[in-house]
Amino acid sequence: MEIFQYLVDFMRSLVEYSFLATKAMGFPSYGIAIILLTIAIKLVLAPLTHKQVQSMKGMAELQPKMKAIQDKYKDNPQKAQQEIMKMYKDLGINPLAGCLPLIVQMPFLIAIFYALQGYPYDPQYAQFLWLPNLSDPDPIYVLPVLSALSTYVMSKQTSAGGNNQQAKIMGIFMPLFIGYISLNFASGLVIYWVVSNLFQLAQQTLIYRNNK
Repeated sequence: MEIFQYLVDFMRSLVEYSFLATKAMGFPSYGIAIILLTIAIKLVLAPLTHKQVQSMKGMAELQPKMKAIQDKYKDNPQKAQQEIMKMYKDLGINPLAGCLPLIVQMPFLIAIFYALQGYPYDPQYAQFLWLPNLSDPDPIYVLPVLSALSTYVMSKQTSAGGNNQQAKIMGIFMPLFIGYISLNFASGLVIYWVVSNLFQLAQQTLIYRNNK
């Protein structure tokens, strides 16, 4: 879609502007530019992420109560559904509240994915830390491991308190899947993913601490 391509081009422009900012500060680095841009994007999306995390946490904590209702009315699924909906209403919880923030964020997340996966780095500054070139996958697999670990810890924190077996399985499968596909992704893209996860992990920790 042409509109989406505009968004991808816009994200690539932001990467370039971030790089020019590091150049102006005296330490030109695409790696640092990606980190700074990731933090900026997460700050802009922080209010939406806050709503999404609160909803996910609330739903996870309600799993035992939902299971009790389903067991109580196991012979009457319609009654069980009515009681669950009544519980949502009494507690002021919207089970779909976590979906809308994610839907709003998705175009931006997909755009930055395509922007970084095929970004034309200046070869002179394409090296970062142990990475020979941000366009290539990590040769020693540090970033794929970090992407899997950060995804696991983040999902573990979100699902804490819930007993949903399917969620637990996804909490193991998804990090492994993310780590696997990161083996072949451009290092610059995986840096974005890891920094994004670490930022959200910190944000979730603050949300849960304040809730307590």
